Amino acid sequence: MNLKAARVIGMFTLIILLGSSSAYAKPVQKNRQYYEERGEIVWEVPTQDKLIALTFDDGPDPIQTPQILALLQQYHAKGTFFVLGKWADKFPKLIKQEQLEGHEIANHTYAHTYAVRSTRADKYMKDMNEAESSIIKAGAERPLLFRPPGGYYNDMVIQAAKQKGYTIVLWSWHQDTRDWASPGVSAIVNKVLKNARNGDIVLFHDKVEGKSHTVAALKTILPKLQQQGYQFVTVSELLAVKAREAAKNGTSPSSLLKHVQP
Repeated sequence: MNLKAARVIGMFTLIILLGSSSAYAKPVQKNRQYYEERGEIVWEVPTQDKLIALTFDDGPDPIQTPQILALLQQYHAKGTFFVLGKWADKFPKLIKQEQLEGHEIANHTYAHTYAVRSTRADKYMKDMNEAESSIIKAGAERPLLFRPPGGYYNDMVIQAAKQKGYTIVLWSWHQDTRDWASPGVSAIVNKVLKNARNGDIVLFHDKVEGKSHTVAALKTILPKLQQQGYQFVTVSELLAVKAREAAKNGTSPSSLLKHVQP
């Protein structure tokens, strides 16, 4: 083999090696699938049973929360309340009522702090800690679930949650009612009823600035879904059912079920 041919072969080989190494060096795409597979974030919990988790953010509120609690009690429904520490401090009796009536209390930060690029990890952790303290002081059990305000998350949020032993819970993308924007009762009702699936996590708010349509919408949603055979459970109960299904099928439950027993 002459020198020219050897150089051509060498260059060709180098191109192949560089191409293959760049493929291996391709950065990991941190999308929903990435976080779900690692058990770091829960969006929904598909299950064989007709179960739905109703979740309520930003409360408690002295007017809206009692109305929602009354409806949940009427339909023997359980909910998960992602509460703000500042309102837990102001309305501890409502937190205690939620706990006594069998609902789940979860952490939503103290002051609705968004996780943006400028948010420092120590400030975010402080907000989580203060919210937890407020919840416990109000008479509820230590929360095991955390929902970042606005659904904003990044590696800092995930690491902070891990340090606290929290499971991050968002919501089913097809069950974002946007009730915080007061879109009208029918819009909320249609969003939930037309998209209902086993294992959904539905996003509501029990504190809405201005006129809330959530309570009126729930008056239709609860009986309609009940007629369809759905049961309303807490997020942790939903995770527990999924863990039992996994155990029954002989598969390992995801690490996102670390707080429940199969």
